[in-house]
Amino acid sequence: MTTHPKFNANPAFLDGSMKKMLIDGRWVEAKTGRTFETFNPATGELLARVAEGDAEDVDLAVAAARRAFEGPWRNVKPNQRQNLILKLADLVSEHYEELCVLDTLDMGMPIGRSIQNRERVVGSIRYYAAQAMNIHGETIESSLDGEFFTAALKEPIGVVGAIIPWNSPLFATVKKISVALAAGCTLVLKPAEEAPLTPLRVGELCLEAGIPPGVVNIVSGFGETAGARLSAHPDVDKIAFTGSHFTGQKIIRASAVNVKKLSMELGGKSPNIIFADANLDKAVPGAAMATFNNAGQICCAGTRMYVERAIYDEFVARVAEYGSKMRVGNGLDPDTQMGPLVSTEQLARVTDYLKIGQQEGAEAVTGGQRLTEGAFGKGNFVPPTVFRNVTDNMRIAREEIFGPVISAIPFDTVDEVVQRANDTPFGLGGGVWTRDVGKAHKVARRIRSGTVWVNAYNVMDPSVPFGGYKMSGFGREGGVHHVDEYLQTKALILNTD
Repeated sequence: MTTHPKFNANPAFLDGSMKKMLIDGRWVEAKTGRTFETFNPATGELLARVAEGDAEDVDLAVAAARRAFEGPWRNVKPNQRQNLILKLADLVSEHYEELCVLDTLDMGMPIGRSIQNRERVVGSIRYYAAQAMNIHGETIESSLDGEFFTAALKEPIGVVGAIIPWNSPLFATVKKISVALAAGCTLVLKPAEEAPLTPLRVGELCLEAGIPPGVVNIVSGFGETAGARLSAHPDVDKIAFTGSHFTGQKIIRASAVNVKKLSMELGGKSPNIIFADANLDKAVPGAAMATFNNAGQICCAGTRMYVERAIYDEFVARVAEYGSKMRVGNGLDPDTQMGPLVSTEQLARVTDYLKIGQQEGAEAVTGGQRLTEGAFGKGNFVPPTVFRNVTDNMRIAREEIFGPVISAIPFDTVDEVVQRANDTPFGLGGGVWTRDVGKAHKVARRIRSGTVWVNAYNVMDPSVPFGGYKMSGFGREGGVHHVDEYLQTKALILNTD
């Protein structure tokens, strides 16, 4: 393995100490004294022991967040919140390479990919800093008899419980923290147990930025305990969740205890439609990376690849060839294009689907089984896989795999492919590849998903809303819509007579 000289594979954060939780501005152990281990998915090596927070720790964090919200934080002005968020952005930028290394070590993301996302990550924080100064209500001309002043005010919702996934720890962490701060809320963040290290390091940067005690709290632990308590906690005003629809359903049920406000970015099984008139030289790598990016561990991955029949054989062969030439390996190698799956559990899930696809009659044009030779045997590696001869009713075409697996499906007409693309319980993303602007617009409007990319895929802008239809969730992240998810609207009716 080679590493870029500036990428220190042993960041100071991994000093052998047990990683504690951030509660009320202090680093504390779990009340139970329990810890759990986190491993490098490329090598199987132990990275750190992490405090295993439980319900009692969540209660303490929520209480700290409530005290901060009802106390000093309520009096912090928008420009002061903006300055704190900008300071956090500067610190994330300053330590960006270290944070990327932690992402790579903890969940396998290729360092070459994450380093290129600096502007996306830091720019997102700065976007929300700007939004801290852009929260406003409205005055409404009264129709009441007499003299009344009427207005709609925007106020922070209160204590937010944020539960984030493991597939992009740094980006998920800073996005949840910065939007909550912009809106004037306080936060209890529960990282994914598979990849808790980067969120905890960001917690250190929050303290360095001067964010007051109790405003940002981070409780590491498991979903069944810490996550469940946070979801059902009667003093949490909102849950912001990103993850699977199975967990999302549990959170929705748990939130009924006090009818929390929810925003849910859940799973997907997104269609990526390639028409015969597309620019194939751009569509081939675009369609391949719509799924192979981050080893397919992306909620909006374009895993259902619908290809117009006239080009089906050629296009599938070219995407398979592209995948077969990708460099798979340890993410610390800057030349690695695809790293490992995050855990042995995820490896077992994906390899099960590889077997299921072949049992159902699909043909693996490339990939199709775990990589085990040499150094691959110590990690959770699955190569880019392309299945052809896939039908819509196969499990690999209907269920979210969350791995580097494309199901290539032929189609004949526009109406047919739109109907088939929408024949899914999910609706997070989708893609359309064509030179025909009219066709692109027509198809994009008819696809029932929160985002549709045309002649591109998985391109994100912090000012553009992102979220799902159907079982892919509700609420939006990104843009002013995202900030509004953290606000309440209060009507003010004032008799001035």
